Amino acid sequence: MPWIKAWHVIFMVTWFAGLFYLPRLFVYHASTTDSAGIERFRTMESRLFILMTIGAVATAVFGFWLIARSPALLETGWLRAKLALVLLLVGYHAWLGTLVQDFAAGRNRHSARWYRWFNELPSLLLIAIVLLAVLRPF
Repeated sequence: MPWIKAWHVIFMVTWFAGLFYLPRLFVYHASTTDSAGIERFRTMESRLFILMTIGAVATAVFGFWLIARSPALLETGWLRAKLALVLLLVGYHAWLGTLVQDFAAGRNRHSARWYRWFNELPSLLLIAIVLLAVLRPF
């Protein structure tokens, strides 16, 4: 069980690295006007999205494995709340994928400032998820 938890956390860190960095790339991409810079950001965003998606999938695999080993945990309020927040995170991840596609097609509709605020959402979710997993308040 400790090995499964360790891999779950390792891949979660990988996933969150992408969730934190991709919107930061969007901040810079939204401010870029030269074609070489725009193309460089498109490539970086696409590759990062692939890597973070691998992290997300591996996080889910190890998380489901943990639940399969202790299915009674699904009856606890803290895990249900954590899973609800993880679903929000998956939605955020999907939204990032849409934004990567928009940038790739030259359809960015947001300012650099908007992306700075958008970048704060995973931080709030991370704090809540970690507190629920560690403290198990209910």
